[in-house]
Amino acid sequence: MKSRNPKKLSGTKGASKKKSRSFGGGGDPFFESDRKRPRRGGRDEDIVSEASEDEFVEDGRDGREEQEEAVPEETADEKRVRVATEHLERIRAIAKKLEEEEGDEDEEEGQEEREGKRDSLVAEILQKGQLEESGRVRRFIASRVLTPEPHDDFRLLVKHRQSVTAVTLSEDDLKGFSASKDGSILHWDVETGKSEKYLWPSEDVLLSHYAKAPQNPSTKRSKHILALAVSSDGRYLASGGLDRHVHLWDTRSRKHIQAFHGHRGPVSCLAFRQGTSQLFSGSFDRTIKLWNAEDRTHMDNLFGHQSEILTIDCLRKERLLTVGRDRTMRLWKVPEESQLIFRAPASSLECCCFLSDSEFLSGSDDGSIELWSVMRKKPTHIVKNAHAPSLLPNSHTHESDGERMTNGVTTENGSCKAEFFLSAHSWVSSVAVCRGSDLAASGAANGTVRLWNIEADSRGIHPLLNYPLEGFINSLAFAKSGRFLLAGVGQEPRLGRWGHVPAARNGVAIHSIRLKEQNVA
Repeated sequence: MKSRNPKKLSGTKGASKKKSRSFGGGGDPFFESDRKRPRRGGRDEDIVSEASEDEFVEDGRDGREEQEEAVPEETADEKRVRVATEHLERIRAIAKKLEEEEGDEDEEEGQEEREGKRDSLVAEILQKGQLEESGRVRRFIASRVLTPEPHDDFRLLVKHRQSVTAVTLSEDDLKGFSASKDGSILHWDVETGKSEKYLWPSEDVLLSHYAKAPQNPSTKRSKHILALAVSSDGRYLASGGLDRHVHLWDTRSRKHIQAFHGHRGPVSCLAFRQGTSQLFSGSFDRTIKLWNAEDRTHMDNLFGHQSEILTIDCLRKERLLTVGRDRTMRLWKVPEESQLIFRAPASSLECCCFLSDSEFLSGSDDGSIELWSVMRKKPTHIVKNAHAPSLLPNSHTHESDGERMTNGVTTENGSCKAEFFLSAHSWVSSVAVCRGSDLAASGAANGTVRLWNIEADSRGIHPLLNYPLEGFINSLAFAKSGRFLLAGVGQEPRLGRWGHVPAARNGVAIHSIRLKEQNVA
C-alpha cells in the first residue's frame, strides 16, 4: 500500500529544489510595513491611549484624573491567562462534582491526599481534551445526537443573489464566510447572521497586487468564486475561482492584500493547513500549488492527477487529500514527496474529507458514499444511493438470513445495495465531518442533508437523521462542538448549470444539533 510513484512526483521533487517565488518583494511599502508590524504588544494600545488623552484635553478636562479612574484595557497576554484560568476552574469544578458523585471518600484520608487525587483527575480530563483537540483520540458525538423537535429545521442565515459555492467557519465557530457565483464574499456572525461584504478592488489595484491581466483585454475579469478557506488564526481568507488566481484577504479590514497567479485553469478548491499559514490550492489544470500566506510566496507544485481536481482537505500534518475527475483520490505526503492512490470502484468522486490521519470519507456522482482506510486501496464500506428515499431516518437495523438490513436497504460485505432511484439530484456534492469525531454529514440535491455515524476502525457507516433542505447542497461545515451544521445552498450545482431547483433559496442555512449531555471523565 505504501508505494511511491516517483514518476508522477518527478515534478514535485524538482519543484522542491526551486527557490520560493515571492509575490510581494521589492520596494513595495505594503510588505515592508507588514513584515515590520509587531505581532503582539502594546503599540496599538499606546496609540489608543494617546488619542484618548487628546480628546480629554479638548474637552477641557484633566486627562490625568480620567486616566486614573479608567480601567486599563486588557492585553492579549492577560486575556489568554484569564481564559486559561477560567477553563481550569471549570475543570476543577467538574472534577469535584465527579468526586462527590462517586461518594467513596475515605474519612481517614487527609486533605492533601484528596486534593492530590482531584488534581490527578483534572490532569486526566485536560489530557483527554488535548488529545481530542489534536485528533489523536476520536470524540464520540454521533451517539449523543438527539432527534430534532418538530419545530427544528434549517433556517436561512445569510442570503446570496446566486448559488452559494463555498462555506467555511473560523476556528472559534463564531464567524462564518460564504461565497457565491455572483462574486460576492460575505463575512457574518453565526449567532446573529449580521453580515459584512468584501469589496473587490479595481483592476489597477489587482494588478498592483500581482494579479495577471486577462488574456483578452476586451473581457472583464471573472469574479465567479468556487472555493474559500480561512486560516486557523482567523487572519487570512483565501478565495479562488474562474479567474485562475488565488486571492488573499485580510479578515480584520476585509481588504484584498494579494493575488497569487500561476494556475492555468480555474481554482476549484482551497485548504489551509491547520495551525499554519500554508495554503494549498487545486485547479482544473490538474496541479496542486503550495503557498505561504504569511510570506506571500509560492513554495511548491504537486503533480499526479490526470484530470480536473475538485476537492482538497488538510489537517495538521503535511498531508493532503484530493479527489479529481480521473476517478482517483490521492493522499499526498508532502515532505516524503510521495502519494498514495485510491481508485473509485465505479464512478467519479466528487468530494472528500479527512476523518483522521488514516481514515477518509468521499462522495460520488452516482450517489454513493465511501469510507476509506489508509491500509486499503479499495473502500472499506460503500453506501450506494446514500440519498435515495429508501434510506429513512430512525429506522431499525436487524440481521436476517445472513444479510443485514440497514434502514430498509440490504447490506452485504459492508456495501449497501439499492438497484433503484438513480437521479442526477442524488449526486453527493459535499461531505463534512465534525473534526475529530464520529459524526459526518452529506449533501445532495434530493431535498435532504443526512447525518452519519462513522464507526471506529472503519467498521461501518450508519445513517442517523435526515434534515430537509431544498436545493443543491454545495458546501457543508460543522461546528467543532457539533452543536450546529452549516450548509451552502443554491439553485444550481457548484461546478455547473446542469441542474436547477427553483424552490431553493440561495444562501447559507444553519441547523442546530441537539446533543445529550455527557459527563466528562
